[in-house]
Amino acid sequence: MSDKIKYELEFPIQSSPKLLFQYLSTPSGLSEWFADNVNSRGELFTFIWDDSEEKAKLLSKKTDDRIKFRWLDDEDEPYFFELRIQVDELTKDVSLMVTDFTDEDELDEAKMLWENQISELKHVLGSA
Repeated sequence: MSDKIKYELEFPIQSSPKLLFQYLSTPSGLSEWFADNVNSRGELFTFIWDDSEEKAKLLSKKTDDRIKFRWLDDEDEPYFFELRIQVDELTKDVSLMVTDFTDEDELDEAKMLWENQISELKHVLGSA
């Protein structure tokens, strides 16, 4: 199995960290932009798209700051994806930092997928 590479993306978002965090950390919020439907039982989140279903474990969460998941397919691997809210101390501009892993030959595709997802998130937030 090939090693995946870590990458980080930054998306400026016009939203309060508190509101944004609701869309990153709750099943109802995530199902508005990340997947067609999201269910959770404790630390286990199920993401549903059309006919496919992926399960992820919640690794850590800090209210109004960050949330980190690991896909169960990668449970024996060190890979995760993290959504972190960053606020500029001077301007108070809010950015969403996405950290994820992918195979090197799929990097452009993975980045484009996140760009599309975050574009949907901005649309839902009225931040587009």
